[in-house]
Amino acid sequence: MRAREGSQRASRAEGSGSSSARSRLDQPRTGRPGLITLPSYDPEAFGKLSERIARFLGTGRFIVWMTVVIIAWVVWNTMLPPQTRFDEYPFIFLTLVLSLQASYAAPLILLAQNRQDDRDRVNMEQDRARSDRNIADTEYLTREVAALRQGLGEVATRDFIRSELQALLKELDGQRESSEAL
Repeated sequence: MRAREGSQRASRAEGSGSSSARSRLDQPRTGRPGLITLPSYDPEAFGKLSERIARFLGTGRFIVWMTVVIIAWVVWNTMLPPQTRFDEYPFIFLTLVLSLQASYAAPLILLAQNRQDDRDRVNMEQDRARSDRNIADTEYLTREVAALRQGLGEVATRDFIRSELQALLKELDGQRESSEAL
């Protein structure tokens, strides 16, 4: 029994010593030893390249060039002598090339659309923030105008002062006439 407890203590001591050599579970590994490391790339540069390709794939120039290449391919493989042909009538190699082009074009177009969606989302957030600021400014100016109107309600206007002065002049004229009559 004592030998068993001693071996358990020894294994606990080894386990505690090996935990310092082992990486922490709350931190990601920085490298993966033993696995093949893939080359790194700049996602921004790759995204820009995919957008350029997607923009080119959406132009009439691309369609014209693709049509010219396909027509040249078909003419080459039907009109030239048989020993110079590299893709006979069912044009299987042409189908393979077009499928390969489409399989690369679709993800590049999707990547470009995702980047455009991200830009649109940022622009909408900026527009929303700008709109919120404009609304806040408008509400502030509305409160200020209302405060000015209330303040002007208590201020004597030119017409009010004129009418008061005319009333005082009439009163003074009346007092002067009464003092002259005495």
